[in-house]
Amino acid sequence: MAATRQKPDRTRLIGGPGLLLVWLYGVMVVGAVSRSAYQIATEFDRAPLAYSLSALAGVVYGFITYTLVRGGEAARRAALVCCAAELVGVLTVGTWTLVDPSAFPDATVWSDYGMGYLFIPVLLPLTAVYWLRTARPRRPAA
Repeated sequence: MAATRQKPDRTRLIGGPGLLLVWLYGVMVVGAVSRSAYQIATEFDRAPLAYSLSALAGVVYGFITYTLVRGGEAARRAALVCCAAELVGVLTVGTWTLVDPSAFPDATVWSDYGMGYLFIPVLLPLTAVYWLRTARPRRPAA
């Protein structure tokens, strides 16, 4: 008889609102990666900083999507840290594009706080951090 391997017990992060977060982050992965890949391949010399930041945003979105799907406490903590870092990036780049627009000859995903993406880049990490902090698994009462 073959021994069954027991998988570690992981708390799912993609139930309820988590499923919507996974879907939205997945859409942002596709948008940021496809946009930056095309721009890097065809016109990188025009705005290398902007296109590189868009590619970085796509990688960040991909990692957050992966951690949400993977589940478990370690993944929840990793997603929380990454979402906080994403928010810092959005606020930094958003402010930078308003203060010094000449630094960005073309927009990034995070330019003007994500205005080109209906402000989803600034709203998504705020929502994700709130949800990840409030949707912690409850410990059973003793």
